[in-house]
Amino acid sequence: MKKKTALLLTTLLTCTFLLTGCGEDKELTQFKKDMDNFCTKISEIDTSINGIDADSDNAVEELLTHLDELKVTFNEFAKFDFPEEFDYLESIAQEASDYMDTAVSSYHDAYSNDSYNEYTAEYAQGNYSRAYKRIQIIISFLHGETPEDVNITTVEDSTAEN
Repeated sequence: MKKKTALLLTTLLTCTFLLTGCGEDKELTQFKKDMDNFCTKISEIDTSINGIDADSDNAVEELLTHLDELKVTFNEFAKFDFPEEFDYLESIAQEASDYMDTAVSSYHDAYSNDSYNEYTAEYAQGNYSRAYKRIQIIISFLHGETPEDVNITTVEDSTAEN
């Protein structure tokens, strides 16, 4: 979880840097505000998740509630209207949302029937990581950087290849 916290804090700081020093374009200003709110919200949810007492009787319920909130936040992110120069990132935002949907659903399955399914939880964690990876990639591109470890293919890319 500390690794996730560091990732989220880095993401939040990156979003803050993204939001400084740009012009008065209304669309860009709104996008920056939306990105800042998104980064703040995921940081808050992460803090809440990390604050859960694992020994508590309602720890699983708390976790799933926070994950549901995270899913909603990612779904809202996928609906952002990216400025024209960043339109190519919209499909990656949608992928992040789709991966988070799958992760949250899988976490619910992993904890269903008052039991714990390790394999389903591992599957959920993989999708959770993929969702956050896409957020990191988007933020890198918004900063004008090309991430070195980009190793994803979007649905549009694979369709174009066929």
